[in-house]
Amino acid sequence: MAVQSEASMDISTLLERGGVFYNVSGNTVSEALHSLVETVELPPSLTREQLKKAILEREELMPTAVGNGIALPHPRSPLLKDLNDQFITIAFLQKAIDWKALDGRPVQTLILIVSATPKSHLWTLSRISFLCQQEAFRDLLEQRASKEELIGAIRAAEVAWK
Repeated sequence: MAVQSEASMDISTLLERGGVFYNVSGNTVSEALHSLVETVELPPSLTREQLKKAILEREELMPTAVGNGIALPHPRSPLLKDLNDQFITIAFLQKAIDWKALDGRPVQTLILIVSATPKSHLWTLSRISFLCQQEAFRDLLEQRASKEELIGAIRAAEVAWK
C-alpha cells in the first residue's frame, strides 16, 4: 500500500477502513462508546482500552453531539503514528441516546474519527462536519443506509471538493 499523505486522504477510504456497524448497544453515552470500541477493528498499534479511555475523556470535556441525531466521538489527541492506520467508523445505535446535543435531539448515529496527526484530524473533522450539514447525507444516516450507499455519497462529495 502506498504511503498516504495528509493532503491525499479521502473520507471514503477512511470509512472503508473503519466500516459501518448497525445496532450498536448502549443505554448511556459511556455504554454506547464502550460498545462501539468493542465493535471496531483496530490497527495493531492501538488497544481498545487506549481508545475507550481517550474518547471517554474527550466526551467528559464536552459532548461530541453535533445535532440532527449525530455525534462525532474522537480522541482529543491523535493516538496513531501511521497515517495509513487512520479510520472513520459509522455506527448506528440500537436506540437513540441523550447526548446533550445543542438541538436537544437524541443521538442515533456515531461517526468515530481516529487520526494520526492534528492536521489530519482537523481535515477529517471539517469534511465530516460539512457532510453532516447536507440534508441528503443526513437522510442516508437516518435511513441507516448501507456501507456502499454511504461511501458512494461521500465519493460524490469528494469529487466536488477536488
